[in-house]
Amino acid sequence: MALKVTQKRSIIGVKPNQRETVRSLGLKRIHQTVVVEDNAVNRGYVHTVRHLVEVEEISGGDQQ
Repeated sequence: MALKVTQKRSIIGVKPNQRETVRSLGLKRIHQTVVVEDNAVNRGYVHTVRHLVEVEEISGGDQQ
């Protein structure tokens, strides 16, 4: 299982910890998409910046 995370909003004007969290997920610009492992750490990251990103669960075979 994996998570497909897409940045939907800018990190300009957000708190520094949220900016660092978006970077920790591997996102650098709006509309960029990354596939990350579905684990507790990444779920916590996504929860912290849920207003900035869009998340989709994908099965392990669908990774690109």
